[in-house]
Amino acid sequence: MTQAQATHPRGLARLPDFLHLTRLDRPIGTWLLMWPTLWALWIASEGLPERSTLLIFVAGVYLMRAAGCVINDYADRHFDGHVKRTKSRPLATGRISEREAKGLFIALVAAAFVLVCFTNLFTVMLSFGGVVLAFTYPFMKRYTHLPQVFLGAAFSWAIPMAFGAVTESVPMEAWLLFFANVAWTVAYDTEYAMVDRDDDLKIGIKSTAVLFGRLDWLMIALLQGITVLLLTIVGGELRLGGFYWAGLAGMTAIFVYQHWLIRDRSRERCFQAFLNNHWAGLTLCAGLVLDLWPAL
Repeated sequence: MTQAQATHPRGLARLPDFLHLTRLDRPIGTWLLMWPTLWALWIASEGLPERSTLLIFVAGVYLMRAAGCVINDYADRHFDGHVKRTKSRPLATGRISEREAKGLFIALVAAAFVLVCFTNLFTVMLSFGGVVLAFTYPFMKRYTHLPQVFLGAAFSWAIPMAFGAVTESVPMEAWLLFFANVAWTVAYDTEYAMVDRDDDLKIGIKSTAVLFGRLDWLMIALLQGITVLLLTIVGGELRLGGFYWAGLAGMTAIFVYQHWLIRDRSRERCFQAFLNNHWAGLTLCAGLVLDLWPAL
């Protein structure tokens, strides 16, 4: 095998590059998108989502998260090579072409749209907002220090869609969940951005980690506090029971642990705190599912 062939593999040998591009080999982002989607489905269906609706949204989470990763790497293709954590990504190294990335993004979004067509017209109309958010978020870091807010909206858009699929409406509790998840997403993506902050400052990439500076710890605490407050209001409005409150208490304890992790702002600890959010979402989801478990 020549050096060129080793650098640019062909056939099935390219599969690892496409898995890396779509992050299917790193499921943390999928789970962070999955948990609020499941919160919404369980609340909207009062604890018993239809199997078809559940499968549509689970598959949709995988497809849209993959699409979001593809367009994110396409937007950052000229910057990733200058960042320690991302310099080996397939678009940055040229192992996947820009044309291939654009084609894959279109295919993933089209597949997700086909799934949405099996719900109802109301949800189909809502889905266009999700596509716009998924497409625009990666480019926001060029123009604003708040790209995490756009990510939060993109990661939360499945919430009104889930309510739309079940009830053909988006009630107040859906929007409370939406804004709770936006606050949570900004908090954990700020932890994520703290990993790259030194590199981002050198190449001019904007983020909440850059904006907050030495106030990052305080702002993450504030955002997590808003998350817990809004989820408390949701629990009160829906008169949820002990399992839900236990799940919310567990999520709060996990947030406290994250602040211990990021206290020295080291790259490794900040990334560990970001990954830890999977357990925060899972804990709340478990409490919600148990609390809404149908009585036999």
